[in-house]
Amino acid sequence: MSKKIVFSGVQPSGEIHLGNYLGALKQFVELQHDNDCIFSIVDLHAITVWQDPGTLGNRTREALAIFIACGLNPEKNIIFNQSQVSEHSQLAWYLNCTARVGWLNRMTQFKDKAGKNKEVASVGLYTYPILMAADILLYNATHVPVGDDQKQHLELVRDIAQKFNNDYKQDYFILPEPLVNKMATRIMSLRDGSKKMSKSDPSEQSRIMMTDSNDQIVKKIMKAKTDSLNMPNTIEEADKRPEISNLINIFVSCSEISKQKVIDDFASKEISVFKKELINAITNTVKPIADETKKLIGDESYLDNLLAQGAKKAKLIASKSILEIEEVIGVAYQK
Repeated sequence: MSKKIVFSGVQPSGEIHLGNYLGALKQFVELQHDNDCIFSIVDLHAITVWQDPGTLGNRTREALAIFIACGLNPEKNIIFNQSQVSEHSQLAWYLNCTARVGWLNRMTQFKDKAGKNKEVASVGLYTYPILMAADILLYNATHVPVGDDQKQHLELVRDIAQKFNNDYKQDYFILPEPLVNKMATRIMSLRDGSKKMSKSDPSEQSRIMMTDSNDQIVKKIMKAKTDSLNMPNTIEEADKRPEISNLINIFVSCSEISKQKVIDDFASKEISVFKKELINAITNTVKPIADETKKLIGDESYLDNLLAQGAKKAKLIASKSILEIEEVIGVAYQK
Protein backbone atom coordinates (compact mmCIF):
# COMPACT_ATOMS: atom_id res chain seq x y z
CA MET A 1 0.00 0.00 0.00
CA SER A 2 1.46 3.37 -1.06
CA LYS A 3 2.00 6.11 1.47
CA LYS A 4 -0.37 9.03 1.80
CA ILE A 5 0.92 12.34 0.46
CA VAL A 6 0.06 14.89 3.13
CA PHE A 7 0.20 18.64 2.52
CA SER A 8 -0.33 21.43 5.01
CA GLY A 9 0.50 25.12 5.07
CA VAL A 10 1.06 27.44 8.01
CA GLN A 11 1.21 31.23 7.73
CA PRO A 12 4.27 33.06 9.13
CA SER A 13 1.95 35.53 10.82
CA GLY A 14 3.70 35.62 14.17
CA GLU A 15 4.62 33.19 16.90
CA ILE A 16 2.75 29.91 17.22
CA HIS A 17 0.52 29.42 20.25
CA LEU A 18 -0.39 26.35 22.29
CA GLY A 19 -3.64 25.88 20.35
CA ASN A 20 -1.67 25.66 17.08
CA TYR A 21 0.66 23.10 18.59
CA LEU A 22 -1.96 20.86 20.20
CA GLY A 23 -4.40 21.18 17.30
CA ALA A 24 -2.01 20.87 14.35
CA LEU A 25 1.76 20.66 14.88
CA LYS A 26 1.54 17.75 17.29
CA GLN A 27 -0.42 15.88 14.62
CA PHE A 28 2.15 16.80 11.95
CA VAL A 29 4.88 15.21 14.05
CA GLU A 30 2.90 11.96 14.19
CA LEU A 31 2.02 12.05 10.49
CA GLN A 32 5.66 12.26 9.38
CA HIS A 33 6.40 8.71 10.53
CA ASP A 34 4.17 6.87 8.05
CA ASN A 35 3.45 9.38 5.28
CA ASP A 36 5.18 11.54 2.69
CA CYS A 37 4.67 14.99 4.20
CA ILE A 38 5.03 18.42 2.63
CA PHE A 39 4.81 21.41 4.97
CA SER A 40 4.81 24.89 3.50
CA ILE A 41 5.27 28.19 5.31
CA VAL A 42 2.76 30.07 3.19
CA ASP A 43 4.19 33.59 3.00
CA LEU A 44 2.16 34.39 -0.15
CA HIS A 45 -1.01 33.81 1.85
CA ALA A 46 0.34 36.07 4.58
CA ILE A 47 0.65 39.07 2.24
CA THR A 48 -3.07 39.05 1.40
CA VAL A 49 -3.04 41.58 4.24
CA TRP A 50 -0.16 44.04 4.56
CA GLN A 51 2.98 42.68 6.20
CA ASP A 52 6.02 44.60 7.36
CA PRO A 53 8.75 43.62 4.85
CA GLY A 54 11.33 43.93 7.60
CA THR A 55 9.71 41.26 9.77
CA LEU A 56 8.15 38.83 7.28
CA GLY A 57 11.43 37.00 6.65
CA ASN A 58 12.12 36.71 10.37
CA ARG A 59 8.64 35.34 10.97
CA THR A 60 9.23 32.74 8.27
CA ARG A 61 12.41 31.65 10.03
CA GLU A 62 10.61 31.58 13.39
CA ALA A 63 7.92 29.32 11.94
CA LEU A 64 10.57 26.92 10.62
CA ALA A 65 12.41 26.99 13.95
CA ILE A 66 9.22 26.08 15.82
CA PHE A 67 8.46 23.30 13.31
CA ILE A 68 11.86 21.74 14.00
CA ALA A 69 11.68 22.34 17.75
CA CYS A 70 8.30 20.56 17.85
CA GLY A 71 9.86 17.50 16.22
CA LEU A 72 9.45 17.87 12.45
CA ASN A 73 12.46 16.44 10.64
CA PRO A 74 13.59 18.60 7.66
CA GLU A 75 15.46 15.61 6.22
CA LYS A 76 12.41 13.35 6.28
CA ASN A 77 9.84 15.96 5.21
CA ILE A 78 9.77 18.68 2.58
CA ILE A 79 9.60 21.98 4.49
CA PHE A 80 9.86 25.24 2.52
CA ASN A 81 8.46 28.74 2.12
CA GLN A 82 5.84 29.01 -0.58
CA SER A 83 7.17 32.13 -2.34
CA GLN A 84 10.35 30.29 -3.34
CA VAL A 85 8.42 27.87 -5.57
CA SER A 86 6.87 30.02 -8.32
CA GLU A 87 4.76 27.14 -9.59
CA HIS A 88 2.30 27.81 -6.75
CA SER A 89 1.40 31.17 -8.28
CA GLN A 90 1.43 29.75 -11.79
CA LEU A 91 -1.02 26.98 -10.95
CA ALA A 92 -3.18 29.43 -9.00
CA TRP A 93 -3.74 31.37 -12.25
CA TYR A 94 -4.71 28.25 -14.17
CA LEU A 95 -7.13 27.31 -11.38
CA ASN A 96 -8.51 30.87 -11.32
CA CYS A 97 -9.68 30.10 -14.85
CA THR A 98 -11.36 26.90 -13.66
CA ALA A 99 -13.05 28.06 -10.43
CA ARG A 100 -16.35 29.95 -10.54
CA VAL A 101 -17.08 33.34 -8.98
CA GLY A 102 -20.14 31.93 -7.24
CA TRP A 103 -17.97 29.41 -5.42
CA LEU A 104 -15.77 32.15 -3.97
CA ASN A 105 -18.81 34.25 -3.03
CA ARG A 106 -19.91 31.43 -0.73
CA MET A 107 -16.63 31.27 1.19
CA THR A 108 -17.39 32.34 4.74
CA GLN A 109 -13.77 32.97 5.76
CA PHE A 110 -13.44 35.95 3.39
CA LYS A 111 -16.55 37.48 4.92
CA ASP A 112 -15.16 36.89 8.41
CA LYS A 113 -11.72 38.36 7.63
CA ALA A 114 -12.87 41.28 5.50
CA GLY A 115 -15.82 42.11 7.76
CA LYS A 116 -17.58 45.35 6.88
CA ASN A 117 -14.58 46.51 4.85
CA LYS A 118 -14.86 43.94 2.04
CA GLU A 119 -14.90 46.68 -0.64
CA VAL A 120 -11.38 47.72 0.33
CA ALA A 121 -10.06 44.21 1.07
CA SER A 122 -7.34 42.96 -1.28
CA VAL A 123 -8.26 40.83 -4.28
CA GLY A 124 -5.67 38.38 -2.94
CA LEU A 125 -7.73 37.89 0.22
CA TYR A 126 -10.79 37.12 -1.93
CA THR A 127 -8.99 34.65 -4.21
CA TYR A 128 -6.77 33.12 -1.55
CA PRO A 129 -8.76 29.85 -1.55
CA ILE A 130 -7.61 29.39 -5.17
CA LEU A 131 -3.97 29.69 -4.12
CA MET A 132 -4.71 27.24 -1.33
CA ALA A 133 -6.08 24.82 -3.93
CA ALA A 134 -2.92 25.26 -5.99
CA ASP A 135 -0.75 24.57 -2.94
CA ILE A 136 -2.45 21.22 -2.44
CA LEU A 137 -3.03 20.07 -6.03
CA LEU A 138 0.50 20.97 -7.18
CA TYR A 139 1.84 18.03 -5.18
CA ASN A 140 -1.01 15.59 -5.86
CA ALA A 141 -1.65 15.51 -2.13
CA THR A 142 -3.97 12.69 -1.15
CA HIS A 143 -4.72 14.04 2.34
CA VAL A 144 -4.89 17.41 4.04
CA PRO A 145 -5.09 17.90 7.83
CA VAL A 146 -8.08 20.15 8.48
CA GLY A 147 -9.87 21.77 11.37
CA ASP A 148 -13.54 22.68 11.52
CA ASP A 149 -12.87 26.13 10.05
CA GLN A 150 -11.02 24.71 7.02
CA LYS A 151 -13.47 22.06 5.80
CA GLN A 152 -15.17 24.48 3.40
CA HIS A 153 -11.83 25.33 1.79
CA LEU A 154 -11.00 21.67 1.18
CA GLU A 155 -14.45 21.14 -0.35
CA LEU A 156 -13.63 23.99 -2.74
CA VAL A 157 -10.29 22.35 -3.61
CA ARG A 158 -12.13 19.16 -4.49
CA ASP A 159 -14.71 21.06 -6.56
CA ILE A 160 -11.96 22.83 -8.52
CA ALA A 161 -10.06 19.58 -9.10
CA GLN A 162 -13.21 17.79 -10.25
CA LYS A 163 -14.20 20.60 -12.64
CA PHE A 164 -10.66 20.68 -14.10
CA ASN A 165 -10.85 16.92 -14.67
CA ASN A 166 -14.31 17.24 -16.25
CA ASP A 167 -13.33 20.23 -18.43
CA TYR A 168 -10.32 18.41 -19.88
CA LYS A 169 -11.93 14.96 -19.85
CA GLN A 170 -9.22 13.22 -17.86
CA ASP A 171 -8.63 12.30 -14.24
CA TYR A 172 -5.50 14.37 -13.76
CA PHE A 173 -6.02 15.73 -10.26
CA ILE A 174 -6.51 13.51 -7.24
CA LEU A 175 -9.39 14.67 -5.05
CA PRO A 176 -7.69 15.15 -1.67
CA GLU A 177 -9.33 13.73 1.42
CA PRO A 178 -9.61 15.53 4.77
CA LEU A 179 -7.41 14.22 7.53
CA VAL A 180 -9.35 14.95 10.69
CA ASN A 181 -7.49 14.46 13.94
CA LYS A 182 -10.27 13.06 16.12
CA MET A 183 -8.00 13.15 19.16
CA ALA A 184 -7.21 16.86 18.80
CA THR A 185 -9.03 19.20 21.14
CA ARG A 186 -10.01 22.69 20.08
CA ILE A 187 -8.17 24.98 22.46
CA MET A 188 -10.10 28.09 23.44
CA SER A 189 -9.11 31.54 24.70
CA LEU A 190 -7.96 31.82 28.32
CA ARG A 191 -10.18 34.91 28.61
CA ASP A 192 -13.34 33.58 26.91
CA GLY A 193 -14.19 29.88 26.71
CA SER A 194 -16.48 30.46 23.73
CA LYS A 195 -13.73 31.81 21.43
CA LYS A 196 -10.87 29.92 19.82
CA MET A 197 -7.35 30.69 21.06
CA SER A 198 -5.98 33.12 18.47
CA LYS A 199 -3.00 35.34 17.71
CA SER A 200 -5.42 38.04 16.58
CA ASP A 201 -6.99 38.42 20.03
CA PRO A 202 -5.93 41.86 21.34
CA SER A 203 -5.26 40.43 24.80
CA GLU A 204 -1.93 38.64 25.19
CA GLN A 205 -3.42 37.01 28.30
CA SER A 206 -5.77 35.01 26.06
CA ARG A 207 -3.10 32.63 24.76
CA ILE A 208 0.00 30.65 25.66
CA MET A 209 2.75 31.16 23.08
CA MET A 210 5.16 28.33 22.34
CA THR A 211 8.03 30.68 23.20
CA ASP A 212 6.58 31.87 26.53
CA SER A 213 8.80 31.69 29.61
CA ASN A 214 7.73 29.75 32.70
CA ASP A 215 6.91 33.04 34.46
CA GLN A 216 4.69 34.16 31.59
CA ILE A 217 2.83 30.84 31.65
CA VAL A 218 2.28 31.09 35.41
CA LYS A 219 0.84 34.60 35.12
CA LYS A 220 -1.44 33.73 32.22
CA ILE A 221 -2.86 30.57 33.81
CA MET A 222 -3.36 32.13 37.23
CA LYS A 223 -5.26 34.99 35.53
CA ALA A 224 -7.18 32.67 33.21
CA LYS A 225 -10.92 33.23 33.47
CA THR A 226 -12.89 30.71 35.54
CA ASP A 227 -16.07 30.75 37.61
CA SER A 228 -16.44 30.89 41.41
CA LEU A 229 -17.18 27.19 41.91
CA ASN A 230 -14.80 24.38 42.85
CA MET A 231 -13.66 21.82 40.28
CA PRO A 232 -16.44 19.73 38.68
CA ASN A 233 -17.21 16.17 39.77
CA THR A 234 -18.28 14.84 36.36
CA ILE A 235 -17.48 15.38 32.69
CA GLU A 236 -21.08 16.47 32.14
CA GLU A 237 -20.71 19.18 34.79
CA ALA A 238 -17.40 20.33 33.28
CA ASP A 239 -18.94 20.59 29.82
CA LYS A 240 -21.45 23.13 31.12
CA ARG A 241 -18.63 25.39 32.34
CA PRO A 242 -16.74 26.50 29.19
CA GLU A 243 -13.70 28.14 30.80
CA ILE A 244 -13.07 25.25 33.19
CA SER A 245 -13.71 22.73 30.42
CA ASN A 246 -11.10 24.49 28.27
CA LEU A 247 -8.46 24.36 31.02
CA ILE A 248 -9.20 20.67 31.60
CA ASN A 249 -8.84 20.00 27.86
CA ILE A 250 -5.46 21.75 27.85
CA PHE A 251 -4.35 19.60 30.82
CA VAL A 252 -5.50 16.43 29.03
CA SER A 253 -3.72 17.36 25.79
CA CYS A 254 -0.45 18.30 27.51
CA SER A 255 -0.41 15.36 29.91
CA GLU A 256 -1.92 12.75 27.59
CA ILE A 257 -4.14 11.37 30.33
CA SER A 258 -7.89 10.89 30.10
CA LYS A 259 -10.39 13.61 30.85
CA GLN A 260 -12.11 11.28 33.31
CA LYS A 261 -8.89 10.87 35.30
CA VAL A 262 -8.42 14.64 35.49
CA ILE A 263 -12.00 15.01 36.74
CA ASP A 264 -11.48 12.23 39.32
CA ASP A 265 -8.14 13.61 40.55
CA PHE A 266 -9.40 17.17 41.08
CA ALA A 267 -13.09 16.62 41.89
CA SER A 268 -14.41 19.33 44.26
CA LYS A 269 -10.94 20.80 44.82
CA GLU A 270 -10.29 24.52 44.60
CA ILE A 271 -9.51 25.75 41.10
CA SER A 272 -6.21 27.25 42.32
CA VAL A 273 -5.01 23.73 43.20
CA PHE A 274 -5.84 22.52 39.70
CA LYS A 275 -4.21 25.56 38.07
CA LYS A 276 -0.89 24.85 39.79
CA GLU A 277 -0.82 21.34 38.32
CA LEU A 278 -1.97 22.70 34.95
CA ILE A 279 0.98 25.10 34.93
CA ASN A 280 3.35 22.14 35.43
CA ALA A 281 1.74 20.25 32.56
CA ILE A 282 1.97 23.23 30.20
CA THR A 283 5.56 24.18 31.09
CA ASN A 284 6.65 20.56 30.61
CA THR A 285 5.21 20.79 27.08
CA VAL A 286 6.29 24.31 26.15
CA LYS A 287 9.73 24.74 27.77
CA PRO A 288 11.69 22.19 25.67
CA ILE A 289 10.15 23.61 22.49
CA ALA A 290 10.74 27.23 23.57
CA ASP A 291 14.38 26.53 24.48
CA GLU A 292 15.10 24.77 21.18
CA THR A 293 13.28 27.46 19.17
CA LYS A 294 15.38 30.23 20.72
CA LYS A 295 18.56 28.30 19.95
CA LEU A 296 17.57 27.74 16.32
CA ILE A 297 16.47 31.35 15.75
CA GLY A 298 19.98 32.40 16.68
CA ASP A 299 21.35 30.68 13.56
CA GLU A 300 19.71 32.43 10.58
CA SER A 301 22.08 30.94 7.99
CA TYR A 302 21.16 27.40 9.12
CA LEU A 303 17.44 28.14 8.83
CA ASP A 304 17.84 29.85 5.45
CA ASN A 305 19.81 26.87 4.19
CA LEU A 306 17.07 24.47 5.30
CA LEU A 307 14.43 26.60 3.55
CA ALA A 308 16.50 26.63 0.35
CA GLN A 309 16.96 22.85 0.47
CA GLY A 310 13.24 22.36 1.08
CA ALA A 311 12.33 24.68 -1.81
CA LYS A 312 14.66 22.76 -4.11
CA LYS A 313 12.95 19.46 -3.24
CA ALA A 314 9.49 21.02 -3.59
CA LYS A 315 10.37 22.56 -6.96
CA LEU A 316 11.39 19.18 -8.39
CA ILE A 317 7.82 17.97 -7.87
CA ALA A 318 6.11 21.27 -8.69
CA SER A 319 7.91 21.88 -12.00
CA LYS A 320 7.02 18.38 -13.23
CA SER A 321 3.38 18.94 -12.26
CA ILE A 322 3.21 22.29 -14.10
CA LEU A 323 4.61 20.76 -17.29
CA GLU A 324 1.96 18.02 -17.15
CA ILE A 325 -0.83 20.51 -16.42
CA GLU A 326 0.25 22.73 -19.31
CA GLU A 327 0.09 19.70 -21.60
CA VAL A 328 -3.45 19.03 -20.40
CA ILE A 329 -4.71 22.59 -20.94
CA GLY A 330 -2.84 23.19 -24.21
CA VAL A 331 -0.24 25.82 -23.31
CA ALA A 332 2.82 23.58 -23.33
CA TYR A 333 4.55 25.30 -26.21
CA GLN A 334 8.10 24.46 -27.18
CA LYS A 335 10.47 24.96 -24.25
